[in-house]
Amino acid sequence: MAGEWRKTTVGEFAPFAYGKGLPEPQRDPLGNVPVFGSNGIVGFHSEGFTSGPTIIIGRKGTVGAVHFSPKGCWPIDTTFFVVDEDHEIARFKYYLLKSLDLEHMNADSAVPGLNREAAHARQVRVPPLPEQRAIAHILGTLDDKIELNRRMTETLEAMARALFKSWFVDFEPVRAKMEGRWRRGESLPGLPAHLHDLFPARLVDSELGEIPEGWEVASLPELIEINPPRVLRKGEIAPYLDMANMPTRGHAPSDIVERAFGSGMRFTNGDTLVAPITPCLENGKTAFVDFLQNGQIGWGSTEYIVLRPRPPLPEEFAYCLARSDTFREFAIQSMTGTSGRQRVQADSLAHFPLPRVPEPVAEAFGCAIKPLFARSSAAVRESRTLVALRDALLPKLISGELRVQDAERFLEDTVA
Repeated sequence: MAGEWRKTTVGEFAPFAYGKGLPEPQRDPLGNVPVFGSNGIVGFHSEGFTSGPTIIIGRKGTVGAVHFSPKGCWPIDTTFFVVDEDHEIARFKYYLLKSLDLEHMNADSAVPGLNREAAHARQVRVPPLPEQRAIAHILGTLDDKIELNRRMTETLEAMARALFKSWFVDFEPVRAKMEGRWRRGESLPGLPAHLHDLFPARLVDSELGEIPEGWEVASLPELIEINPPRVLRKGEIAPYLDMANMPTRGHAPSDIVERAFGSGMRFTNGDTLVAPITPCLENGKTAFVDFLQNGQIGWGSTEYIVLRPRPPLPEEFAYCLARSDTFREFAIQSMTGTSGRQRVQADSLAHFPLPRVPEPVAEAFGCAIKPLFARSSAAVRESRTLVALRDALLPKLISGELRVQDAERFLEDTVA
């Protein structure tokens, strides 16, 4: 099969065009056309610079990173781009370029940059069109499933965070009873009838403003441990999460590696990690730890702040809190230090006030959100498996080492 493939160059098969500048003030943030920089989507606009499937290649900054947009987009001037109206062929070119390790073609040591002529000169071998489509279909099926999982986890987490806000920020169950919208024996969206008696029917003034009658105001350490002690011996090999892989969206980091423990914050399943330094805090780098074995201790940056709810609060409570606007605004306003090196200290977070949630309400909240996190975590684990499979298949398919028929049979057994 590989003998039918033809030799060519990147410049002949997938010539690079230069992206076009689009300063942020000129973008329409309400538009639905993605704006791509060298590191991926950096915003949105109301019109595209390309009109069909587009491959985006990092030219400056994140050199050689390759991204795919199934529709027209706006690649800015730190990128090259390749377009092809045929979706499957465009996707094959995307996978071909990803296999070339373009990130190692940094032509400028002072300012990272990808030289177009050097990239165009790279020799490649490409199969006939039917096989290009078949390879794109196999790898694209995996990427489509990964994207579907990503959207599902975002939706599940959004549901959990919306419930947190409704119960503990807006006090919607109490307001619904006060306004006569929620009566005993009746259910409202998100408020089943059996929860009716858990909430009071009145709000009272407090230092936090209005809170449910009978609830108290507490400081963060009264309800959530800050940097709880975890034991890990120096030199012990353990899962390591670096700052680069802390997620800005969703609870799950993209990658965890094994590394000998040296010095850093330690954590275990059920902990929430907050990156307290600029710009990580402003960007929302926050993780919920559910990727360790039972009883296992992981570790990461010395900068991390570790949060662990005290019973009866469910473990997921701290993650929802850390993602809430109220907590994030408090943390950002508490940052100290010189410009560009600011951070919020753990001691500062100790002054964050929040309502003390009664035990029955805390338990009901746990019952409501744990299934959401469980489904989200299962999708994340499946995606990690699919990513590993895709990364293993890609070089073998692109090089012709693995026959398409063999890969298709393997794919049928993996992606139901």
